[in-house]
Amino acid sequence: MKIRLPNRSGEFAEYSLTGEPILGTPLTKDSTRVVYSAAHVVADPFTDSAPMGLPGIDWDKTMAFRHHLAHLGLGIAEAMDTAQRGMGLDWEQSLDLIRRTKANIPDALVANGCGTDHLADTEAHSLEDVRRAYLEQVEAIQNVGGRIILMASRALSRAANGPHDYVSIYSDVLAACDEPVILHWLGDMFDPALAGYWGAQSFEDTLPTVLEIIATNETMIDGIKISLLDASKEITMRQQLPTTVRMYTGDDFNYPELIGGDGDTFSHALLGIFDPLANHAASAISALNTGDAATFRAILDPTVPLARHIFCAPTRHYKTGVVFLAWLNGHQDHFKMLGGSEAMRALPYFVDCFKLADECGALSDPDLACKRMGHLLKLYRV
Repeated sequence: MKIRLPNRSGEFAEYSLTGEPILGTPLTKDSTRVVYSAAHVVADPFTDSAPMGLPGIDWDKTMAFRHHLAHLGLGIAEAMDTAQRGMGLDWEQSLDLIRRTKANIPDALVANGCGTDHLADTEAHSLEDVRRAYLEQVEAIQNVGGRIILMASRALSRAANGPHDYVSIYSDVLAACDEPVILHWLGDMFDPALAGYWGAQSFEDTLPTVLEIIATNETMIDGIKISLLDASKEITMRQQLPTTVRMYTGDDFNYPELIGGDGDTFSHALLGIFDPLANHAASAISALNTGDAATFRAILDPTVPLARHIFCAPTRHYKTGVVFLAWLNGHQDHFKMLGGSEAMRALPYFVDCFKLADECGALSDPDLACKRMGHLLKLYRV
């Protein structure tokens, strides 16, 4: 199969598809790794249902994608930044999404983003405002039977005067949770508003604060997801975690080696890249569960160039690549995103996404992908 694609100078060349699609082997419940895919939402391009003309959500397609993930045995990290949380998806819609996923797939492994994003970014907030906002979302999510991922808070980043404020807020919020939660350490490459989170600028100065929060509240913490795109920092931290607390990698650059482990420790997974690579994730970790580390790496290693491209700077726009691949693979009928985020990347980015997805077997229906890539090129009048 061939398609004519432009390079970065606008010159066309024939590209021959060579990838063999990975179809996906579902994970079993006794998997050695707990694996969450941070799932995107599908916009409804025909409905303006939110302020500022933001499109509504196509709930049928959004739920169908979650059924796809659950069928593969993957957990679902719901209402996270992959779903454009705080970047198109507000708290009211997030809670609706959490409710719908719980009702549609009640037996799936689901953990839900809990934050303070109903506090306006344009206003100053006190620590008490932040505490109350966290507790409001904790109560709302637990009232629908949802488990919690305690997300980083932009408001707390602005209001805190040092590490002690983070320790105080997190301890109070964790005390209100019904069951152990997953903490989320999101680097400023994903959200610049979180620079200096935990009360310090450097990883070395920050780590003691996070470890103190975990040690003090160990019984209420299932694990921590860190998204710093630095394997050495993740390994350093996971070696210091209590044995009861899991490390969930959020490193979309180095996930094969981190999940595979170093012989002494390993990471579980909570990854945005496991949205477009759900089939790969399920098949690779199924192999790892049987002790076949070579097949695990043979499936996942070729996906890393695609992942690094999708998450290239500015990293916060990675969601555009995620939804682009969902469209190419037939999980949705259009390439429209909340807030018009499909416009956040240039045409060469999409061309490279297409090629890299083909090379690692991430185009599940190459014929459909070629047709839809052709449609996109026509929109750009090339």
